[in-house]
Amino acid sequence: MKHIAVFCGSSVGASQVYIENAKQFGKELAHRDIKLVYGGASVGVMGAIADTVLAEGGQVIGVMPRFLEQREISHKKLSKLIVVESMHQRKAKMAELADGFVALPGGPGTLEEFFEIFTWAQLGLHQKPLGLLNINQYYDPLVELFNHMTKEQFLNEKYRNLALVDDEPNRLLEKFEAFQPPTTKTYHQKI
Repeated sequence: MKHIAVFCGSSVGASQVYIENAKQFGKELAHRDIKLVYGGASVGVMGAIADTVLAEGGQVIGVMPRFLEQREISHKKLSKLIVVESMHQRKAKMAELADGFVALPGGPGTLEEFFEIFTWAQLGLHQKPLGLLNINQYYDPLVELFNHMTKEQFLNEKYRNLALVDDEPNRLLEKFEAFQPPTTKTYHQKI
């Protein structure tokens, strides 16, 4: 695995634990020589992980839409900043560059990015691992929702397991290394 795209917040969150764990994940990426691909901001959880990867001697590629370049305060010390025209282009470029995807805590934008990648995996548009770094049990409600979707038969069990979940960066990356993609989704209905 050479590049991992990270979706996360441009805010710091309610607890310092989010920043500290983002830094821990950044250190793990740099030590494994995995390049970080992310949204390009210098603030919040986004800035913390980018700063850490760079400080540990790793490489960081930011992808940011032109209209957010000033609002999210683009990071000035990245290995590379790719400026695109839209949010759609941002997600497409990150998906193109990445060998896997991780969501750290964030808001609706983080979830939207994660769910698009999740959906693309179900449809067979990529066969890359995706996961949730469950810092401070942040994603426990989402994991419960996945379980509920599966129980109610709106999410097939084989796709339920697409979302690799761990609260420890090293273990999550080990799950990425062992990942085997499921077969592509079909729409045969049983009535």
